[in-house]
Amino acid sequence: MIDPQLLRKDVNSVAAQLAKRKFFLDVTKYTSLESERKTLQARSEELQAKRNQLAKSIGMKKSKGDDANAEMAESVQCNELLSLASQNLEALQKEIADFMMGIPNLPHETVPDGKDEQDNVEIKRWGDIPNFLFQIKDHVDLGALHGLDFTSATKITGSRFVVLKGAIAKLHRALAQYMLDLHTTQHGYEEINVPLIVNAQSMRGTGQLPKFEEDLFKVPRKLGDSSTAQEADLELENFYLIPTAEVPVTNLARDHIFQAQELPIQYVAHTPCFRSEAGSYGRDVRGMIRQHQFEKVELVQFVKPQDSLAALEKLTEHAQAVLEGLKIPYRKILLCTGDMGFGSMKTYDLEAWIPSQNTYREISSCSSMGDFQARRMQARFKEGQGKPELIHTLNGSGLAIGRCLVALIENNQQEDGSIRIPSNLQPYMGGITLLMPHMN
Repeated sequence: MIDPQLLRKDVNSVAAQLAKRKFFLDVTKYTSLESERKTLQARSEELQAKRNQLAKSIGMKKSKGDDANAEMAESVQCNELLSLASQNLEALQKEIADFMMGIPNLPHETVPDGKDEQDNVEIKRWGDIPNFLFQIKDHVDLGALHGLDFTSATKITGSRFVVLKGAIAKLHRALAQYMLDLHTTQHGYEEINVPLIVNAQSMRGTGQLPKFEEDLFKVPRKLGDSSTAQEADLELENFYLIPTAEVPVTNLARDHIFQAQELPIQYVAHTPCFRSEAGSYGRDVRGMIRQHQFEKVELVQFVKPQDSLAALEKLTEHAQAVLEGLKIPYRKILLCTGDMGFGSMKTYDLEAWIPSQNTYREISSCSSMGDFQARRMQARFKEGQGKPELIHTLNGSGLAIGRCLVALIENNQQEDGSIRIPSNLQPYMGGITLLMPHMN
């Protein structure tokens, strides 16, 4: 959530910045809500002052033995009016909070202006594009020779799921282990294992709710003891399967005040991720590029505000190191204002080369969220006995394992359908240097 003081100070300036993100801020609605809030707040304060004055007058009259019935009657009326004003103010503040929750983060001044991905800025390319002297296979046909099974997954669950068997399952696991070891031993992250189901408050804290609810898998649960109550009378509470480990890991900071010397904090987590991909039907329906269930190694950092941008550069380098260690060609992209994620202040995308598509595809998105998530979560730090300040949160894929598998096998395929294993990955594959296709 952006700082409410920014809106109160200069709502038109904020609206202009948000317009660069293709977001329309309803200034008229906000101004009306804020004006009503000020009126109700002033009325509540006025009634509180009057109630205090009446209480003092009643006390003085009673101490003197004088009649205070008129003041007591007025006090009762004042309390009723104050209760009503407080209820109205509370309802209005909730409406304003809901309004604020739907506003995306403000882009950092170093983010280029632009309408969409066509205006993103390429920062770097790394690695040589392979030159194949034979007809290449995409990862679906190539993977089928090694145990990639979409048919069984469709039977078990439905479309956009996959079963991995044998060597390809081992390769998938090896990628996750390689990434975890790299980030913990060389980049200084602490490995963490987190729940895969979270509550709505956690989703709101990182910005998935309310905006992206249709993209989430809900897990409704009835509250209360069904043995002592009618099932129909039990209240439902929605839990959610995590769309990314960013949600549970970042929420470790919720309602917490760190000491300054504890920062920065760096966590890495390997989890399954679940996304309904609402609105994306028809896109990447073939293969593992866009699935309902996939795995990621996620990087999360908590830092002081002044360290946020430098931390983003480092975090992105940590994700790049995975691709470079696996010899996968990639490019680094700075997203423009019109292509940034909802909660991001600044984002780099890493895109791996996919030979069958003759293009680069996103494999990691690394972002500084500024204090956007921290304000929602009340995640703070303080220097000594100083006043608590909001931390900055960062996150990035290090990497998306399924997409990394796609890039790796396509870039390392041989004419006979075998797949070369990069040297850094061979220890995780028991020394195997070449995956041979199944002989049917």
